[in-house]
Amino acid sequence: MSEANRPLAQEGRAQTATKSIAPGLLLATLGAIAFSGKAIIVKLAYRYGVDAVTLIMYRMLFALPIFAVMAWWATYRQGGGGKAALTRKDWLGVLWLGFTGYYLASFLDFAGLAHISASLERLILYLNPTLVLLLGLLLYQRRVGAPQIIGMTISYCGVVLVFGHEITLQGADAAWGALLVFLSAISYAIYLVYSGEMVKRLGSMRLVGLATSVACLCCLLQFVLLRPLSAAAVAPEVIWLSVLNATLCTAVPVLMVMMAVERIGASLAAQTGMVGPMSTILMGVLILGEPFTVWVAAGTVLVIAGIFVFTRAGR
Repeated sequence: MSEANRPLAQEGRAQTATKSIAPGLLLATLGAIAFSGKAIIVKLAYRYGVDAVTLIMYRMLFALPIFAVMAWWATYRQGGGGKAALTRKDWLGVLWLGFTGYYLASFLDFAGLAHISASLERLILYLNPTLVLLLGLLLYQRRVGAPQIIGMTISYCGVVLVFGHEITLQGADAAWGALLVFLSAISYAIYLVYSGEMVKRLGSMRLVGLATSVACLCCLLQFVLLRPLSAAAVAPEVIWLSVLNATLCTAVPVLMVMMAVERIGASLAAQTGMVGPMSTILMGVLILGEPFTVWVAAGTVLVIAGIFVFTRAGR
């Protein structure tokens, strides 16, 4: 190739690479925005007098068929032919991961949202990578580098800043809500830590489909045990919001992020997910009328910057 044509060839390769990455980035961005809308829908539903147990029951009731089909597709259709049957150990793992990663984490999150703003909830959940690292340190004695500690410190300072402002407005109620959401983040971090080996053995779509189906059944059983059937009589708006939550903010983002990871890798998909807190805050201001103060702005900048430093150091 001549020297004159070499820049043109390099430009062509760059354009091809950009085109191949663009769909993955778009999927990751849309998935993060859709998933961040969950808190907004929950806050809207609470305005109709529904409680967390009933609300999450409806969300999981409508999501169950979607995740059941996902598990069936990953088992019998994806890649052609049926996959190996699950062993007793596999089923125990699926039950444990479904309970901790989707049922418990989701219920604690819904319960916490009754007491704090959607903005603070999203910032707390965004600390999830740091919790995974801390669990790895406690369980497997994995090393933690100085840059990761710096990133964690910056992020937690951001959450504390927003939390401190919110607790002055709502008092102990905000503290209880923040604790519930933080426990939700810990529960999901436990799922991420223990799911690594099972993902390798079962595949991500099959595991997600099975584990989320278990979580859906747990939420339905919880409602039957804790509430009379008359509690299922809710405002029509709650039903439609739950349908929207189950589809657009639950099943669709899961599929989008999985497809994005296949195209651009987990690392880049995770970085693209940084749009999540910002979209939640924006929707909270526009849809819920939540105040956007200098405290929220500063806390958001600190959390996103800290997680960025943290993920860069991890790679």
